[in-house]
Amino acid sequence: MMLNQPSPLQLIEDELLTQRGIRLFVKRDDLIHPQVSGNKWRKLKYNLQAAKQLQQKRLLTFGGAYSNHIAATAAAGKIFGFETIGVIRGELVKPLNPTLSLAQHQGMQLVFVGRKAYREEKTELAARIQSELGKCYVIPEGGSNTLAVKGCAEIITEIRQQLGGKLPDYICVSCGTGGTAAGLLVGLAGISVLKVYPALKGDFLKDEINSLIWQSTNKKYEN
Repeated sequence: MMLNQPSPLQLIEDELLTQRGIRLFVKRDDLIHPQVSGNKWRKLKYNLQAAKQLQQKRLLTFGGAYSNHIAATAAAGKIFGFETIGVIRGELVKPLNPTLSLAQHQGMQLVFVGRKAYREEKTELAARIQSELGKCYVIPEGGSNTLAVKGCAEIITEIRQQLGGKLPDYICVSCGTGGTAAGLLVGLAGISVLKVYPALKGDFLKDEINSLIWQSTNKKYEN
């Protein structure tokens, strides 16, 4: 099954925008695939390639009970022929919510872990699960790692091509684990301003983004 790339760049037309001389676009990554859409595909793309190159047949990842990343990984696993295991933060609640039901329907094995253990013991959890079920290709919570940064940086390449070699003055993004924002910053290379809107509480996001950028490029962004 092919995934739709590059995703369309849709111009939003409104009288107020026209009066202010503003051109506003939405990058329609939601149209990449009905179940592996948006930044989830961007983050998974090179991780799936790496898993295949390493001849891994099983993906192991982490997320909350309503994690879009969990659902997307399950769907991608089914499409590309991987078994999938999702470590879910919190106790099992039946019936499963729509997100987890979808993941399970796609063949994902769900492992529920108490919140304290989930926060403190992800490395140990991954090792224990692999000792019980066999070796896995481990993808972090939210899919955010250096390969995710590489995939998300391609958003900027697409936008530049779609705007005839130019980039917008500002790019805005909602951000949870930092992978998408890090990829956008790497792709922008300081040319445009990125506005990041945190989806989670806490002041950890800047450090997470900088850590991902540093691991990917050995550079750091202070703004």
